[in-house]
Amino acid sequence: MTLRLALTERIWPLREPFVIARGSRDDQPVLEVRVTDAEGRCGRGEACGVPYAGETPQSMSAEIEAVRGRIEQGIDRHALLALLPPGGARFALDAALWDLEARQSGVSAFARAGLEPRPVTVSRTIGIRAPQAHEAAARQFAAYPLLKIKVNAEDPLAAIRASRCGAPASRLIVDPNQSWTPEMVRDLAPELAALGVVLLEQPVPVGAEAGLDGYDSPVPLCADELIDGIEDLPLARGRFAYVNIKLDKTGGLTAALALAEAARAQGFGLMVGCMNGSSLCMAPAMVLAQLCEFADLDGPLLQAEDVAHGFAYDNGRIAQPHQPLLWG
Repeated sequence: MTLRLALTERIWPLREPFVIARGSRDDQPVLEVRVTDAEGRCGRGEACGVPYAGETPQSMSAEIEAVRGRIEQGIDRHALLALLPPGGARFALDAALWDLEARQSGVSAFARAGLEPRPVTVSRTIGIRAPQAHEAAARQFAAYPLLKIKVNAEDPLAAIRASRCGAPASRLIVDPNQSWTPEMVRDLAPELAALGVVLLEQPVPVGAEAGLDGYDSPVPLCADELIDGIEDLPLARGRFAYVNIKLDKTGGLTAALALAEAARAQGFGLMVGCMNGSSLCMAPAMVLAQLCEFADLDGPLLQAEDVAHGFAYDNGRIAQPHQPLLWG
C-alpha cells in the first residue's frame, strides 16, 4: 500500500496569552500531517510537539521528511514505532494512520482500540495571572466541574484561594509546571487539601523527584514531564499516584495505549493531557480518555479558532467524543 504524504505547518491564535511557569505565548504552532492512499482516502493528524524539548513544527517536519520515502512506500502504526522516536512528529503520523485505517475499514478508532466512546469531562485551564484576575476567571468558568489552575513558585496559594472563591463548587487541579521544590510541596499540600484541590500535577522539576521519597501527600501527586514512556514509570513509583499521558510525549495513541496499560498494571491512576492544539489534536486523545480518571483536553477552548467539525464543549463536558467527520 503506497501512500502520499503532505505536511502543513500552521499557527492557531489563542484567545488570550497562555502563561505558565515556563513562559508565555500568544499562539499555538502545530504540524498537520495527511496520508492519502491510492484510492484517495485521507487520514489526518495534528501535533504541537513537546516545546520544552525544543520541538517546533519545523523540527517535526524535518524529522518526517528524513523518512518520507519509507512512509510513502507504505507503513503501519506498529512499524512507525521503530521508524521514529517518541515526540510530536510520530504523534501526528500515528494519528493520521489511525484515521486512515478507520476510513479504509469502516471500523472506528474507538472500536479498533476496544473502547466505547462515552462522554468525557475535561478540565478548563486558567493560566497564571494576578490573584484577583484568577478569581474573575474562575467565576467565569464556575459551571465547569473541573478547573486546572496554573501557578508558579510566587505565592501560589493566593492564586488557588482566589480561584476557589470564584468557583466554590469546582474541583481543582493545580499545575506548577515543575516550579516548586519538594519542601514547598510538603509545606503547601495540607492547605491545598483544605481548599479542595484534587490533584497536584508535576510540582517539582524532573530530577528532583527523589525529594518526595517517603512523603504521603494529602493531595494526590501526578507525574507529567517526568513520564514520556513505559521506561519512565519506575521514576514515579512510590512518589506519584497518577501519570499524565500526552500523545505528543509518547509519540502517538499507539504508544499511549501501551503506556496506559503498563501504568495501570503498576497501580497508577491515569490522566490524559495535551500541549494545546485544535480538535484534530484532541481527537486521538479522546480515545485514551476512556481509560482515564482525569482529562485535560481543552486546547480548542483556549484558541480563537478551531478546525471544522470540532468538538462541542458544554461547560467542560463532551457528550460525543467521536466525531467521524473530524477523525477516526
